Amino acid sequence: MRAAIEALVQSHLADAQAAQNPGSIALDGLDQNKSIEESEYRKSLKDLQQRLLKQQSKLLRSRHSLVVVAEGPDAAGKGGALNRMVEKLDPRTLRVHAITKPTAEELAHHYLWRFWTKLPPRGHICIFDRSWYGRVLVERVEGFAREEEWRRAYREINDFERLLTNDGVVVVKLYLHITKDEQLKRFNLRLENPSKAWKINEEDWRNRSKWEQHNAAAEDMMRVTSRPDAPWHVVAANFKWYARLQVIKRVVQAVEALGL
Repeated sequence: MRAAIEALVQSHLADAQAAQNPGSIALDGLDQNKSIEESEYRKSLKDLQQRLLKQQSKLLRSRHSLVVVAEGPDAAGKGGALNRMVEKLDPRTLRVHAITKPTAEELAHHYLWRFWTKLPPRGHICIFDRSWYGRVLVERVEGFAREEEWRRAYREINDFERLLTNDGVVVVKLYLHITKDEQLKRFNLRLENPSKAWKINEEDWRNRSKWEQHNAAAEDMMRVTSRPDAPWHVVAANFKWYARLQVIKRVVQAVEALGL
C-alpha cells in the first residue's frame, strides 16, 4: 500500500512543487516549544482581529470569498482558535460549519455534495471545522472508504479546490497538531471539568489508539494536496496562545494578499 501511495504522490508532485510543502514535515517532529507571553498575545490578537474585520468589509464589496479549512487531531484546539478568529467579525456574512458524520441524505450523494451546498456566496466567509478531507483522513484510517475511494479522492479534492480558486475563492487550509502526551493531558482535563466533559467520547479514544495511522494519513494528504493556490499551513499547537495567533495570521495574510 505504501508503494502505491508513493506512486500517487509522485503523480501529483508537479502541482505542489511551487508551494511550500508541509507534508514533507513529520508531524511528531514539529517544534512544539513555541510559546508567547500573555501581554504579547492579547496585543497581537486584538491587532489581527481588527485587520481581519477590515478585510471582511472589503471582501464583501469584491467578487472574492473566503473558505477556511481546519483539520487536526482531537483536542488540538481548532475550536478555540476559530472562536478567536471570528469573535469580532460581522456574523451576517459569516458561517461556521462543524462537520460531523454525514446524514443518510448526504450518504446518498457523492461525498463532496454536502460541502458544495455549504460554500459561501461571493463576498462572504465560510469556515469548516473539519472538512472534505475526512475522506482521506478518518475515512481512510477507519475503513469507512474503500482504498480505491480514498486514493481517488486526492485528485477529486485537488480538482474541487482548483475550481474554487479559479473562481476567486481564497482557500486557507490549516492543520493544528499537538503531541500525543499533550492530547492525553487535554483529554484528562476535559474529563475532570463537567462543563467540558461533553467534548470527549469513545470515538476520541479510538482515534487516539491509531495515532500513527492518523499521522501517516495526514502527512500523505498534505504532500498530495498542498498546491500554490491552496497550500497547507501546519501549526504547532501545544501552546494554545501561539497556535491561535498563527491561525488568524495565516487567514489575514491570505486575504490581504488580494490587495482589496
